[in-house]
Amino acid sequence: MNRKQLFASILLATGSALGAATALAADPPPPPEGVWLGKGQLGYVSTQGNTDSKSLNAALDMAEVNGVWKHTAHLGALYGQQSGITSTSRWDAGWQSDYKFSERAFGFGALRYTNDKFGGYQYQASATAGAGYKIVDTDTLKLAGQVGAGYRRAAPQQVIKAPNGAVTQRIIGDSEGNAVITAGLDYWQALTATTALTDKLMVESGKDNTLITNALALTVKMSDKLALSLGYAIQDNTKAPAGVKKLDSVETVNLVYAF
Repeated sequence: MNRKQLFASILLATGSALGAATALAADPPPPPEGVWLGKGQLGYVSTQGNTDSKSLNAALDMAEVNGVWKHTAHLGALYGQQSGITSTSRWDAGWQSDYKFSERAFGFGALRYTNDKFGGYQYQASATAGAGYKIVDTDTLKLAGQVGAGYRRAAPQQVIKAPNGAVTQRIIGDSEGNAVITAGLDYWQALTATTALTDKLMVESGKDNTLITNALALTVKMSDKLALSLGYAIQDNTKAPAGVKKLDSVETVNLVYAF
């Protein structure tokens, strides 16, 4: 069974088990003022057959609310092997501070950094600022959007591989900086008393490249602290250097711990 078949079977089994649940989930209570809360998640998948593959992903997300300010931090990592050869090695970090103008409108400032040994860009780093609005804000459905502008630096790279897939050379180009515009959507919906669907879309566009990321996840709570998360994420660099795959996708099955 390959990774996609494994992911599909787990998703199907989870959906069948939850089919009888109909009670809607209430939105969790607001976090205490000035206290950092968050969640950590970890996933590992190993498949054997015609091609042996392994993948490990981890993420840490934290948030703090203090008066009209809200701060969020993210750290994530992804590592993969195919037939004993490293095929994926990427990590990313982000920070955003929101200032609440009203119950729905807010301003923001954000920092983002991505390092990818196998992507079209060795690194991409940006600083942006703008405004956002909570389009829908109910106990069972939330949708917020934001737009902004800023500055990004990135270093393109060309990855040269041997016939067996092993990297033989990385040619890293000169770092370049340019202005970018950014837009994002953040969606959350309670499906049952223990299940929620989330989707986060981010687009960051400049003259050299447009980066599109999207993370879709179905989270099933097993207790107040533990949950199972099934996810599908994409990262698309629309102007990746020649010979480098533009679109990366990953399916994950993660254990989530809230703190």
